[in-house]
Amino acid sequence: MARRRYRGIVFDSGRWDGFELRPGDIIISTPPKCGTTWTQMICALLVFQEPELPDRLARISPWLDMVSRPRTEVVAELVAETHRRFIKTHTPLDGLPRDPSVTYICVGRDPRDVMLSMDNHRANLDIGEFLRSRAEAAAVDGVELEPLPQLPPAAGSAHERFWHWVDDDGDPASSASSLRFTLWHLQTFWEAPGNLDVVLLHYDDLLADLDGQMALVARRLGIEVPERRWGELVEAATLDGMRRRSEVTVPGASLRQWRDPDRFFHKGTSGQWRDLLDESDLARYTERVRSLAPGDLVSWVHHGALD
Repeated sequence: MARRRYRGIVFDSGRWDGFELRPGDIIISTPPKCGTTWTQMICALLVFQEPELPDRLARISPWLDMVSRPRTEVVAELVAETHRRFIKTHTPLDGLPRDPSVTYICVGRDPRDVMLSMDNHRANLDIGEFLRSRAEAAAVDGVELEPLPQLPPAAGSAHERFWHWVDDDGDPASSASSLRFTLWHLQTFWEAPGNLDVVLLHYDDLLADLDGQMALVARRLGIEVPERRWGELVEAATLDGMRRRSEVTVPGASLRQWRDPDRFFHKGTSGQWRDLLDESDLARYTERVRSLAPGDLVSWVHHGALD
């Protein structure tokens, strides 16, 4: 089956072309701002079974499709890795190689919280620094950059930016983040073929029961952790624990692309949208979200907080 290509200012799923997977690889594929770094940290702690990582998280679990690092460099690092590999991507399943010998982990989150987290993310990004890194990586790889797509508006109120994100009908194949893209990404895993090993997690479950969710991931990955080590690994995977290690856990910190690396994790809570939306907003949002995805997926991703 031909893979769909997803390409935007930050990513290009074409960078998966020619990359050789190994049996046992873990592909962490989530919509942006749904707990990607959190899931990478959980996998890192389970794989290495040490609270202190051997290198920056973005180095031991690189984002293969991110265009601000040369593909040649990222692939060389992945080929050289001797531990069980866990690779980050924001590409939906229909844009990824499908291999029954690897495990795919996808994480969902209430899209209303996704948008507010993305709003913080964009405000914290040093776009000039990112574009410089993007140009340097393209020069190393010898590729020609596509023209920049239209960036989402940064002005206006938070309420206006929320509705721009919700109502964006752009093609998911070229959207960095929108309600439509977020739901489509989740739907590709929700409806994954039965021969693929797919683990679906929810951000709210990670918040409510990190210990239990880490144990679930360990079981699905076939990883056994000595009981004496378990408590310190769970503590290292908490959001507070990751904030304390921001120099190791924050993606892209070495590229100086964040105005404040400590701000990357933001609040890490659910339900922030309640202070932004009134009853008429919620009715409008409900109609929109139900027009974009199957009802069972809509119910699951909102975790009972839609109606």
